[in-house]
Amino acid sequence: MHNEFTAVIEKDGDWYIAWCPEIPGANGQGRTKDECRANLAEAIRLILDQRRQDALRGVPDDAIQDTVTLG
Repeated sequence: MHNEFTAVIEKDGDWYIAWCPEIPGANGQGRTKDECRANLAEAIRLILDQRRQDALRGVPDDAIQDTVTLG
């Protein structure tokens, strides 16, 4: 599955800091823009995985779960 999110990146002294407006709480930092972007991507991944787990709690065992792909 392919998703794209906005990375807002700013320089703060020797560090880059980033956040994603679409995913509240997703932040990253790094000494380089690439490191910062990679850390932000990992934060987004962790948040979305946790939200998925939370959302699926309580789904009945006999419910059909399928995948929807946005093109």
